[in-house]
Amino acid sequence: MNTKEILREFMLTPAPSGYEQEMAYLLKDYLSKYCDEVRIDRIGNCIGKINGTNPDLPKAMVFGHMDQLGFIVRKIEKDGYIQVDRLGGIPEKVLPGLNLLIRSEDGQWHPGIFGPKAHHATPAEEKYKVDLVTSLFIDIGAKTSDEVRKLGIEIGCPAIYKPSFTEFTQSVVSGTAVDNRGACACLVNIAALLKDQQPQCDVYLVGTVWEEFNLRGAMMAARTIHPDIAISLDVSLAGDTNDLSSKFDDALGKGACVQLYSFHGRGTLNGTLPHEPLYKLSKECAKKAGKNLQRFAALGILTDASYIQLEGTGVACLEMGFPARYTHTPVEVCDINDLDDLALICAAMMCHIDENFQINRY
Repeated sequence: MNTKEILREFMLTPAPSGYEQEMAYLLKDYLSKYCDEVRIDRIGNCIGKINGTNPDLPKAMVFGHMDQLGFIVRKIEKDGYIQVDRLGGIPEKVLPGLNLLIRSEDGQWHPGIFGPKAHHATPAEEKYKVDLVTSLFIDIGAKTSDEVRKLGIEIGCPAIYKPSFTEFTQSVVSGTAVDNRGACACLVNIAALLKDQQPQCDVYLVGTVWEEFNLRGAMMAARTIHPDIAISLDVSLAGDTNDLSSKFDDALGKGACVQLYSFHGRGTLNGTLPHEPLYKLSKECAKKAGKNLQRFAALGILTDASYIQLEGTGVACLEMGFPARYTHTPVEVCDINDLDDLALICAAMMCHIDENFQINRY
């Protein structure tokens, strides 16, 4: 399987939170090649199922979010400039000068830019100041608000970084929405692996919505599937750059990651501690496959797993992923080899879920 080409197609497909349909149907097309059934649920999650040989075993759900962060149009000025607010965790210091796409109400995407003040006219006290997104304006070349609205762009329309994909080396790539199209590519890879080695338990492979908005899309998928086991696939913050080398040990090209602690204290008081039997299984499968498994723990991070674990009578959850640099910017970076390792380990884990697997934490 050519993971790089799948990832390229996924990264170049626009899908801000709440508007994931292009990505959902693309993922559905890929999963349909390998899954026994695939559907789009009521809120837009893409759910593929691989039938296990023993339907009485616990059900497993492996998932990654399809959406990307972006912006929402808040005001259209009379002179045709557009004001926006954040849709997700946008780092404001990267915004001035960026290429964007704005989605009109008919579903078309239109180019625009965050126009920075001309350098020659910027006073010294402003040159080193981060501009808030609410102080920036999007320029689409329109001279009046009527020109903007004739394109179908209205208040409430979403915008994103202009999709991009660049190959640095044979395996290292950069661009938009590595978070979390890398996980979506892994789902396809896992489906292909499980097609050839049918698991004993039923496995659901899910591309979820809304993660960058409110982390609740996967929760709704869990209410449809009622999984006993859930593995979240998402980025880990790579520690191989100068600014993060003192904080984290994981690095690009050194394998998949297992996240052993996540907690987001700003208003949510939520996070995930690993289900130890699943963590043990991940280590065993990685070792058996001859793959390195990196460990990651961080404060200020949250994934969909934090809400899924609370569904029903409780779901055994583990957060796994791959190292990524420069997260939430237009130039995220990952290594394709890490994605392939992640898929291989997750597929092996699914094949080891049997009647002896411990669902309870202890």
